[in-house]
Amino acid sequence: MAKIAVAGKGGVGKTTFSAVLAHALTAAGQTVYAIDADPNPTLGQALGFPEDLLAKLVPIIDMKDLVEERTGARPGESGAYFRLNPRVDDIPSRFSIMHRGVHLLKMGTVRGAGAGCVCPENSLVRALVTHLLLRERETVLLDMVAGLEHLGRGTAASVDVMFIVVEPGQRSLTVAADIAKLARDLGIRSLWAVANKVRNDVDLDFIRAHLDGLPLGGWLPRDEGVVEADMQGAAVYDSSPDLAERVRAIASDAGLIQVAGAR
Repeated sequence: MAKIAVAGKGGVGKTTFSAVLAHALTAAGQTVYAIDADPNPTLGQALGFPEDLLAKLVPIIDMKDLVEERTGARPGESGAYFRLNPRVDDIPSRFSIMHRGVHLLKMGTVRGAGAGCVCPENSLVRALVTHLLLRERETVLLDMVAGLEHLGRGTAASVDVMFIVVEPGQRSLTVAADIAKLARDLGIRSLWAVANKVRNDVDLDFIRAHLDGLPLGGWLPRDEGVVEADMQGAAVYDSSPDLAERVRAIASDAGLIQVAGAR
């Protein structure tokens, strides 16, 4: 099954795209592990998970007992020795929550530390991402931060497709170019831009003119259904049929699903 990463500047709508894509993949018959690796984790809400179920989801980094059990050191222990390759194969099934066929895991953020932090909790998270991308048999969808901090060269090469979500604006497109360069350096070969919040042809032409060679996989309009879904705590996939159809077409063109009548 496919290994998919979604990245982009904060606020461009990558979590919305990730949520709709996850539901499109499950609707196509795939079992999906959706991994919220964003420091502002809202993927569960965009997927429409009930609040009482989301309350049971604890970020992996915050599971101090688990971190200690698997690495041999408690988070925050200064100078402690810990395992760099802890056992993680049981974590996806044991610590994810499931709704409508999507299994959700939340990674969490190492507080007060840089992306390269050498600490037991970060060791566990990196080992888990490696397992998900290299050994997990189901479809894995990573909602990433712009810096791709959880990916190493070996694991990134196992990403089948990376979508970089952009919006009309120089900052978004500059970040996208930086992400694309880093992704190529790490060995990710299939890179697609997804234009979001497009209002008109002027917006779309602006994005196309500034993609710097990054292929455009498709575009999504500004959609009030996204706002309605957020207000109601509903899945964006249900609240915006047009958006869902466009994401299905993008997934089909990237070879992730088969859509009847697709080219």
